[in-house]
Amino acid sequence: MQQSISLNNLQHVFFIGVAGTGMSALAQYLVGIGKKVSGSDRYFTAHQQTDTQQKLIAAGITCFEQNGSGINAGIDLVVVSTAVEDTVPEVQQALALQIPIIKRSDLLALIAASKKTIAVGGTSGKSTTGGMLYEILQFAGYEPSIISGAGLVRIMQQGKIGNAMVGNGEWLIIEADESDGSIVKYHPEVGLLLNIDKDHQEIDELINIFSTYQQNTSSFFVTNQSHPLAKKLSINIQHDFSSDEHTAGYKATDLVQSGMHITFKINDVPFSLNTVGKHNMENALAAATVAHLIGIDLSSAAAALKQYEGIYRRHQLLGVKNGITVIDDYAHNPAKCAASISACQPIAPKVIAWFQPHGYGPTRFLRNDFVHEIAAVLRPTDEIWMSEIFYAGGTAVKDISASDLINDIKQLGKQAFFVEDRNTLLNHMQPHFTENCVLLLMGARDPSLEDFSNSIFKNL
Repeated sequence: MQQSISLNNLQHVFFIGVAGTGMSALAQYLVGIGKKVSGSDRYFTAHQQTDTQQKLIAAGITCFEQNGSGINAGIDLVVVSTAVEDTVPEVQQALALQIPIIKRSDLLALIAASKKTIAVGGTSGKSTTGGMLYEILQFAGYEPSIISGAGLVRIMQQGKIGNAMVGNGEWLIIEADESDGSIVKYHPEVGLLLNIDKDHQEIDELINIFSTYQQNTSSFFVTNQSHPLAKKLSINIQHDFSSDEHTAGYKATDLVQSGMHITFKINDVPFSLNTVGKHNMENALAAATVAHLIGIDLSSAAAALKQYEGIYRRHQLLGVKNGITVIDDYAHNPAKCAASISACQPIAPKVIAWFQPHGYGPTRFLRNDFVHEIAAVLRPTDEIWMSEIFYAGGTAVKDISASDLINDIKQLGKQAFFVEDRNTLLNHMQPHFTENCVLLLMGARDPSLEDFSNSIFKNL
């Protein structure tokens, strides 16, 4: 990161790839603190505005096609994501004009340094836990800010993308991403580690990354003691809030799931949430723990989470039709897919889960983990379906198919089905539906998944 860049001195910032979840959140945040913001995206065309583009424009962000036309000498800083290559016209134009270019994570580090920051880390549950924390702090009158990796339904209801909000308070909640190693750039007041599961890197690499994250945390470092690898990093910097029995001195018990609703207790305080799964109890436990450490009592956290409305595409209920409960979920790594299926099992005696893997490299890397973790949670009545791997472009070697994963799962004695073209999925599934079942649709990175899931529900 270029040390001469100061957040206070920035007047006009341009984002290349501004429609991406991480980029759009930062762009909206900068508008919220009074900066001029513009950006381009490969999905923007002169003929039709996307929903995201319309919301960015409504937020005060000027949008351009990705052809270099948006870059001029009046721009102080250009922000790129890791996916943006040097050949993109905006990068070339910025270099020609000698405008500083930084990565998204470097800008987030600048923003985080300007506030008292709570950084949420872990390979699963970051968006949900961050959303719960935002709900609790907002309820308690802290007026927090948030930069999230997904839309909070409560903010989306205001017509916004939902992944960023600037509040008047001193606290900022961010997601600290381990997938590109950028988590080590942040120096939060409070660090939170939810879990460590094989995802983009091998476990040893992840432990090294999270160890640095722990060392960078200035006040409280809170870990999930029920996760064995996270527990290894449970040394608190100033206070001993960790023990073998508790998560930073806080324990969740008595989980009961009824349909799309869970109840449990944290240190004997009753909690009630309109969501599903043990993993969401753990997310709520993490959020309530951090909130309590910065001064919010558990009963206030419970009252806040009772009205928590969830995160976009995180176990999002699309509706119930013909006895089929349809749920859309962002699950995309082995642990998330297994947790998502498990969370749906108390709802109905049969779960039909569909998954679209993304990326040939990641699918190849995680093949055995997908197979064994999904197979381990499937009941005899449950089924797993997959369609072909989502390909976002590039030079990937296409030497693996989702059908390979399905065949491996079949070898383990589970009901597994491959439908190459997802547009024919419903026709193939129709005979498998019962009068009381869950249809769980899982996948990430593909921007058309929301429309696909809605289409499946509409055509049931």
